[in-house]
Amino acid sequence: MIPKTNKTVNLLSGEKSQIKILCPLDKIEITRIRSITGSKFYWNNQHGYWITPLTYNSLKRLKSWGYILDEPLNNLLNKSNKSLPSKLNHDIYIPGLKHELRPFQKIAVNFLEYTDGNALIADEMGLGKTIEAIAYLQLHPELKPVIIVCPGSLKENWKQEILKWMTFPKVRILNGQTPTKTLIGNIFIINYDIIHSWRKILKKLNAQILIADECHFFKNNSADRTQTIKRLTKTIPHIIGLSGTPIENRPLDIFNIANILDPITFPDRVQFCVRYCDRKYSKLGWDDSGASNTIELHEKLINSIMIRRKKKDVLPELPDKTYSYVPIELDNKKEYQEAQMDFINFVEKNKGAIAAEKALRAQALTKIETLKQLAIKGKFKHAINWIKEFLEVENKLVIICIHTEIITGIISAFPDISVKIDGSIATNKRQSIVHKFQTDPSIKLCIINVEAGGVGITLTAAYNVAVLELPWNPGKLTQAIDRIHRIGQLKGVLVHFLLAVNTIEQRLAWILDRKTKISNEILNGEPLEKEVLLTELIQSYTTQTLWKT
Repeated sequence: MIPKTNKTVNLLSGEKSQIKILCPLDKIEITRIRSITGSKFYWNNQHGYWITPLTYNSLKRLKSWGYILDEPLNNLLNKSNKSLPSKLNHDIYIPGLKHELRPFQKIAVNFLEYTDGNALIADEMGLGKTIEAIAYLQLHPELKPVIIVCPGSLKENWKQEILKWMTFPKVRILNGQTPTKTLIGNIFIINYDIIHSWRKILKKLNAQILIADECHFFKNNSADRTQTIKRLTKTIPHIIGLSGTPIENRPLDIFNIANILDPITFPDRVQFCVRYCDRKYSKLGWDDSGASNTIELHEKLINSIMIRRKKKDVLPELPDKTYSYVPIELDNKKEYQEAQMDFINFVEKNKGAIAAEKALRAQALTKIETLKQLAIKGKFKHAINWIKEFLEVENKLVIICIHTEIITGIISAFPDISVKIDGSIATNKRQSIVHKFQTDPSIKLCIINVEAGGVGITLTAAYNVAVLELPWNPGKLTQAIDRIHRIGQLKGVLVHFLLAVNTIEQRLAWILDRKTKISNEILNGEPLEKEVLLTELIQSYTTQTLWKT
């Protein structure tokens, strides 16, 4: 039986988000423990104990009731009581680092030091998040092994940067679905697509640091990669998340990495959804796709786990982006309008039921995709003409697309002066294509797929980018645009949106802006009422309604 005097609290073995409480067999004490949300009683080998979620409030209450917290929990409680300094400095010396960091990059390393290597670096793309994480590895050679998880296209880039910046690293890239029996090295790079297959051998590594590059990749709880990351990070003491767009669409996107990094501040998904996702109940169940209290969430993030700098804040010498809207008339207007009227009639007939019925939603998405395809079809010839005219007066251009047939069509129109980066190009060949575009004056165009070309490449030879197809995800669009708005860009970046007039493309542009407002408010602390430039530009070109034109 539990001794009546035993009042101890320990971090549950193998967990970072639950605590084990030994409680005297006393009515008052048992009532206290039961008052903690989520508390459960267990009986094992003639001993009873309680398990509760790890939260700041529960630790504070237990300590006030005279319970003895173990050292890790005491450290967590003290850390939560300590606010981040209002200003971090760039006075840091990193022995063995082969190159000099910029001042703002040193500040990021100091932030990692202050958070004991448990932080989210959410700097805008192009500011050197990879280098900042590598500098922390060099600063702490005792923290090995290291696991770096990233998209497959970035594995080689990570290896090259590690070799460039660190002294005598033993780095190895892991490939394939069949793990090797032994791992030689102390820095292991693996992509999200295969990490589930390697989970057992990675668990045996006893890794001290895990770096999750593009950490928004494991926002989906049902994905194997997410479950694997969660299991791995339970026993790894230092977790570094990297993402310029940790919130791609909605606040819930950031919960998993926030919970992993600081389970005291972000202990519970349901509580998070109620407070920050405008949680509502619908016929399909709980809807957590909304946003609420976003300024509060921003403050909580930057005061606990997140450092976020924008290019204009830390690189005054780097010009900001300028946006322009290029309206393009359709040459298949009648075909498009017939499809649009079909969609409008469908919405009118089924409004109120579409959101609740899966089959109707799928049918609506099919009709929307038809409209998008007709819009790109109708503007394609005019877009090609715009590109030709552009190249008569400008040097190089990056074009953002989605569909293979559109990329192929542009390549066919400019066969001798263009290169492409899409899913058909092997990841180990993409850097050679980038090098060709960056250095060969005869190569004027680089057409990139918003997915394949959205991360890990630098295209600063161009300072103009044309968006020919809009994705649903504003984060992916921002990533793709920022391939040219990076360190090394010496000119102002011009972003040209080639949108078909009075089509669904304008509606989608409005949606992207709205989603960007939400993510900007949380990540940058920007107010929701601030108008985004693209929406204003579209509204200035047309006064007609977006749907019934």
